[in-house]
Amino acid sequence: MRIISTALFILVSFLSTGCQKASLSSPLSVLMSYSEMHRTPNSVNLDFRPVPKWNYSAGLELYAMLKVAQQYQNDSILNYVYSYPDSLISQDGIISGYKCEEYNIDNVNAGKLLFDLYDITHEDRFRIAADSLRAQMYTHPRTSEGGFWHKKTYPYQMWLDGLFMGAPFVAQWGHRNNEDVASDMLRQFTIVGSHTYDPITKLYRHAWDESHTQFWCDSITGQSQHAWGRANGWYMMAMTDILEFIPDTVAERSEVIKIYSDLAETLLSYRDSVSGMWYQVLDSPQRVGNYIESTCSAMFIYSFLKGARLGYLPEKFLEIGRESYRQFVNYFIKHNPDGSISLTDCCAVAGLGGKQQRDGSFSYYLSEPIRDNDPKGIGPFILASLEIER
Repeated sequence: MRIISTALFILVSFLSTGCQKASLSSPLSVLMSYSEMHRTPNSVNLDFRPVPKWNYSAGLELYAMLKVAQQYQNDSILNYVYSYPDSLISQDGIISGYKCEEYNIDNVNAGKLLFDLYDITHEDRFRIAADSLRAQMYTHPRTSEGGFWHKKTYPYQMWLDGLFMGAPFVAQWGHRNNEDVASDMLRQFTIVGSHTYDPITKLYRHAWDESHTQFWCDSITGQSQHAWGRANGWYMMAMTDILEFIPDTVAERSEVIKIYSDLAETLLSYRDSVSGMWYQVLDSPQRVGNYIESTCSAMFIYSFLKGARLGYLPEKFLEIGRESYRQFVNYFIKHNPDGSISLTDCCAVAGLGGKQQRDGSFSYYLSEPIRDNDPKGIGPFILASLEIER
């Protein structure tokens, strides 16, 4: 694989990549990657950003595209992925705009790109940048049980989202650098799971406030009001991706696999009976106004397929995943006149608290914008497609 300069690559992208290099007979992982390259010629503008920023959404999508480049030995896609860290990481390994002292766990996720890119390019700046993200997690604030806060500005809070953002990166860094982090990272799952689990629905609420003081949480349990679809998707994908880097001998591994397997079984009862997909507010599928949402559906399908392939889930989830993938493509993938494909029905964003005073109510989750081609859906869809294409 050959890395070319960012400026030259962007020019080449405009002139020649587009969608014409992939046809309708191409693997869907490749076709979606080229579609995104056509829509957003410069990867630093992914996630609809006019100003480049190191962020988890672009990191997720580009990580998926990097896996496409590796599986198909595709230099065009590789160079598109490379242009993101090439633009945002200086020669001495400084990530533009990144501040460790903010202790925002979201900022760690894009670091997963750097492991393979360092192996491909041998550029020390990628290793140094990854080390700086690891350094954040040494001093990242924690709950009294050792669970990572979601952000310094969200004290005492654990969100399911944060499990995906931080734990797989730290586990992979530890695996590569012979640092024993396995038990600590697995405890993140059991801590947040014990505090967000809803025994009635058998799903996980979006977040938990250890201090029980946030306006969005229950004053007794500290839980937020609902099991948001994508929050459960983040949690499940985090388990899917971290277990590869955890030795079989680690005691907590079996406990996390049980959480993973139990959640997979539970999700089967929350599928829409017609589309086979999952809802934005996962625990209220029949409630008026709820809608079938693509990002969480893609996350669940990817987790079914990879989890079953690697033996974390029962073998039946391979066929369930294949069936669900076919349904997903029929329901959410749109073919455009220019030959590209789009992913529809993506929740753009959702959270709790903050300046927007997000209360985690049913009406709140339905109030957030719905858009096409959100990276938080594109990334999991590409990863699910690669599982199918194996």
